Amino acid sequence: MALRPSLIRCIAFFLLCQVQLTYAITGPCMKPSNHEFDFWVGHWQVHTPDGKLAGTNRIEREYDGCVLHERYRTGHGYSGESLNVYDGARNKWHQTWVDNEGLLLLLEGGLVDGSMVLEGDVIGKDGKVTHHRITWTPNADGSVRQHWESLNENKGWDTQFDGRYTHAPAEDAAPVGLHDKLK
Repeated sequence: MALRPSLIRCIAFFLLCQVQLTYAITGPCMKPSNHEFDFWVGHWQVHTPDGKLAGTNRIEREYDGCVLHERYRTGHGYSGESLNVYDGARNKWHQTWVDNEGLLLLLEGGLVDGSMVLEGDVIGKDGKVTHHRITWTPNADGSVRQHWESLNENKGWDTQFDGRYTHAPAEDAAPVGLHDKLK
């Protein structure tokens, strides 16, 4: 018995839908390791240890959920952004940070005892290499601590920045561009 062309088209359509659905559910970045940094996703106010507002930060999943895109600004002219991705071939997280002062920071690492720890070297304008370590720790109250340290000449760590991320009010969570119009 020959299959009718309409039945063949229906079967082909069903199989195509099933393949696309399987890809959507299991996509290229759906492994648990790709979501180890998800605690950082959100729209945040960032405060210093003394409670002063340091800036706002927006971290969003982009590129089919494969990339975390960070956009930070202080309101005092400083801003920067990073792209963060899990490199499954090397089993490492990677961050590329750039800012409006010309800083390029390349960090790599992974989850350590529930905190994301990324490290890397920066070559200063004087040619001096400085090793940096940034640790993001989720807190029980939903906030996140970001602790940025650099290795000093005595091989000890100096704090460069210590910030507490708390969820931003709705007006601070507006899309880029709209935020400036709301202020």
